[in-house]
Amino acid sequence: MTTPVRSRARRGRRGLVRQVPLRTHWLLLSALVLTLTSALLLQGWTRHMFGTAADGAAPSQGTNASVPAQVRDGGPVIDAATGRTTRPAAGTLALTFDDGPDPRWTPQILDVLKREGVHATFFVVGTQVADHPELARRILAEGHQIGIHTFTHANLAQAAPWRRSLELREAQQALAGATGTTTSLLRPPYSSGNDALTDADWSALQDASRSGYLTVLTTLDSEDWRRPGVPAIVANATPKSADGQVLLMHDAGGDRSQTVAALAELLPKLKAAGFRFATVGEATGLPQVQHPATTADHWQGLALLGALTTSDWVLTVLGWLLWGAGAIGLLRAVALVVAARRHQRLRRRGWGPPVTEPVSVIVPAYNERAGIEAAVRSLLASDHPVEVIVVDDGSTDGTADLVESLNLRHVRVVRQANAGKPAALNNGLRHARAELVVMVDGDTVFERDAVRMLVQPFADRRVGAVSGNAKVVNRGGLLGRWQHIEYVVGFNLDRRLFDLAECMPTVPGAVGAFRRSALLRIGGVAGETLAEDTDLTMALCRAGWRVVYEERARAWTEAPASLGALWRQRYRWCYGTLQAMWKHRGALGQRGQSGKLGRRGLLYLLVFQVLLPLLGPVVDVFALYGLAFLDPVRIIGLWLAFQALQAATAVYAFRLDGERLGPLWTLPLQQVVYRQLMYLVVIQSVCTALAGSRLRWQRMQRYGTLQVPPPVAGG
Repeated sequence: MTTPVRSRARRGRRGLVRQVPLRTHWLLLSALVLTLTSALLLQGWTRHMFGTAADGAAPSQGTNASVPAQVRDGGPVIDAATGRTTRPAAGTLALTFDDGPDPRWTPQILDVLKREGVHATFFVVGTQVADHPELARRILAEGHQIGIHTFTHANLAQAAPWRRSLELREAQQALAGATGTTTSLLRPPYSSGNDALTDADWSALQDASRSGYLTVLTTLDSEDWRRPGVPAIVANATPKSADGQVLLMHDAGGDRSQTVAALAELLPKLKAAGFRFATVGEATGLPQVQHPATTADHWQGLALLGALTTSDWVLTVLGWLLWGAGAIGLLRAVALVVAARRHQRLRRRGWGPPVTEPVSVIVPAYNERAGIEAAVRSLLASDHPVEVIVVDDGSTDGTADLVESLNLRHVRVVRQANAGKPAALNNGLRHARAELVVMVDGDTVFERDAVRMLVQPFADRRVGAVSGNAKVVNRGGLLGRWQHIEYVVGFNLDRRLFDLAECMPTVPGAVGAFRRSALLRIGGVAGETLAEDTDLTMALCRAGWRVVYEERARAWTEAPASLGALWRQRYRWCYGTLQAMWKHRGALGQRGQSGKLGRRGLLYLLVFQVLLPLLGPVVDVFALYGLAFLDPVRIIGLWLAFQALQAATAVYAFRLDGERLGPLWTLPLQQVVYRQLMYLVVIQSVCTALAGSRLRWQRMQRYGTLQVPPPVAGG
């Protein structure tokens, strides 16, 4: 983690440190998302577009006018380019197996064949070869032949020409990568005998012939896919004449225990009847059908197998990550609600004797002319004795002149050259007369009882700082409503949890109170990070002070009114928080109040404000993957359940804060734009920190929407 260091040159609020624009990380993110998308598309195509129906379960339908008569009446091995066919010699049975290899059934079938000294032809599915390449190698090593059964067991007759070509090419590459060989034999899925060929089937066979394939159909179907029982399979597989046959059986696609048992019974029986077993090539006198793969084909095949293995691994990891993230998110929602209920009950008990001593309010101001009068007048309207110190940090818009022209009692203006907000706060501390100090931004107005409520926790001598309840005043439009929801649901529920866990990481600059002596003891407000409020709060925790949350101390602040302004604000917040976390990482190994901050607060921030947002793009890509390849009803149901959980939590948070529920109708829309913006902010901040780049101060534009008296809660 890289933090800004003090420069010998003047460091102002407008230019804290030099900003080095980053572009590489966005290219990297785009590449990662594209890679992930490609892996998921490959996974979806190979795993979820797989034809699972048995070959005999989907009989061909349609006309056969274009199928040549010599093909319809010919042998099961077809050269569709010439229309010539051939069949096994009399008394010869070409034993074939479809849909494998399968890690359970193929080895058992190979054992039976080896025991009986029989060679067969295995028509393999490309994805199965990719999953079990060692079985494909064993098939060839034991003298059997291999043909392809497409890559995903697709129905070629119903596929577009590009899909047909892709199915055959990828199946061949998988075989080349696994075994170093290619084959010229093809059995289309869902095919049977010659007389069942339709015009669509014939078109697919002609396309395959142009790629050099011979099509192998069947003359005898054991119908083992029906699992009719061992006797029925043996009966179906027994030829009724001495004619040569191509027998169809299966070594994958379901429970093949009956096939294994029937095969062990069938082979001796047919041998005794005088039948000779052979591969398709041997039975029909074909020339060599197995060929050594070219170097290019072999390496392309290895790349395909590697891509499939990687996509499997990626999907497995993502699945565990997303389930883990979902479980953590659910536990967090439950913990927030439980903590909020307990926090509410504890606050009803009060803090102790009323705190009535005067308070010094420090208002650091740089070009705050639009809202400074409203802020100052709201502080003077407090029902608690205050002095207001406006520290003008070298404003160029007449902020200090405006405040002085008001001639308000108990208001002092301190001018300084532009040196940044931390320097302005420290200057204010030097001029403060009271032990209790309230720090407030120049774009914030306080409710009448906010200061009084804010200082009551100081009745407990262990309390060194108090966080108030910041409210969004400009909550019109979608962006304003979304930020209003975030302030009420996100920030305030988190602060209640932090309070109970005694690990509050941030007292917001908009509304916070401190013991002046505690601040002076830790050296005042440090300027080493862009989140001076978070840095200061963590330093107080590490010094042994408790930091608490008082939700009744309400202040109203302007929120960014454009996506650009919101990006700049949250970028600074997030990057500054990362700096503060890194600066105070030593708290992880300490005891007492510091250890609570480290092992509770810092880990909470790391998980929920850094790591989980980094998974945001992954979640979105995976959701689209689920809609395209998995059960869309289930995916939509999970999304609706997530929305319901968020809505229930939001309703509870709004009730706690006395807010109207109207803005919550925008909550589902918040997931479409606002959430993506927030996780992109986290990605940008993390990349900026890892790259060691420096971020300048991102000052928010003021809109002049603050008024006195401020709005009441819920209004």
